[in-house]
Amino acid sequence: MSGKKPEWAEENEDGFTSSVQEGVKRSVSSDTKVRKFVKKQERPQDIEELKQGVLLGERARLARAITLIESNSPQHFEYAQSLLQSIMTHTGKSIRIGISGVPGAGKSTFIEAFGTFLCQAGHKVAVLAVDPSSSINGGSILGDKTRMEELARNPRAFIRPSPSEGTLGGVHRKTRETMLLCEAAGFDVILVETVGVGQSEAIVRGMVDFFLLLALTGAGDELQGMKKGILELVDMIVVNKADGSNKTAALRTKSEYSRILHFLKSPTKGWQAKSLTCSSLNGEGIPALWEVIGDFTELTKQSGVFEERRRMQAKEWLYSLVNEQLQTLFFQNERIKRMLPQLENEVIAGKKTVTQAVHEAFINFYK
Repeated sequence: MSGKKPEWAEENEDGFTSSVQEGVKRSVSSDTKVRKFVKKQERPQDIEELKQGVLLGERARLARAITLIESNSPQHFEYAQSLLQSIMTHTGKSIRIGISGVPGAGKSTFIEAFGTFLCQAGHKVAVLAVDPSSSINGGSILGDKTRMEELARNPRAFIRPSPSEGTLGGVHRKTRETMLLCEAAGFDVILVETVGVGQSEAIVRGMVDFFLLLALTGAGDELQGMKKGILELVDMIVVNKADGSNKTAALRTKSEYSRILHFLKSPTKGWQAKSLTCSSLNGEGIPALWEVIGDFTELTKQSGVFEERRRMQAKEWLYSLVNEQLQTLFFQNERIKRMLPQLENEVIAGKKTVTQAVHEAFINFYK
């Protein structure tokens, strides 16, 4: 009934500025079916479009291509590999730089300053920033674009945050393939930012040409907590935040690192790891840093170390993927799925040794 008063109004109450109106009646057919939402799948013609977009340097298509290769969906795997295979001849023309550092070293601020400098120098920079995933719910904040606002707006830069997904070293397992796509899109400097410092950062060394470690002042205290293995992986240590009243301390820290690096074996044949200072706030020291990376690239290319490292990295990548595939096949095996809970309980209860449980599991796997 039109003009009906609200239910809470008194029967003889007047003066309402609003009233309840009857809604529109629709007849719903009994055979009307609720349609399930189906996500649009990439088709072969879409893959060709993605390829052309990537080769033209279109950032939107590059982002879509990266999303495709990061997908864990089995139906996306074939399309993703087809795309990667088609762009292989356009890859390998960049300098790949891994950047790590203790929490609070200013990695994001440094990368923004460094990336902006490189863009202004005429380079195209791709930043593959890896964010830590929650061990509880697996989520990531992926806030690197927020922390690198100026660089994110630069048309010559591309920032792609990815979750670590618990991967050793905090490097997303698809980072290698993402680097190939960025190279095909014309980016000649690839910066790989990792979660933090630990011996697991050796995985970064295995996918980049140049490994840079960001450090802070107070080397004495810092070195006590820093593992020697990390220092043996780096091509350069950069003492960040060398500005204002902190500059003197930064120079002192740089000298201490230089002395330490002198006694450590360099990870790159024919190259002596160096220690520098820089300020991400005023840009001081960043041009010198890039000059050192240029010297490194020229030296290693002339000696053949650069290409040899790339070949060895491809070989290591092959075996790491074989191991990953074997692990997936093992845990997806139906017999293993059925017997694993029982083996777990027997091991926990002390009724069976771990070695014996693994032996029995593999006997069933090979059946």
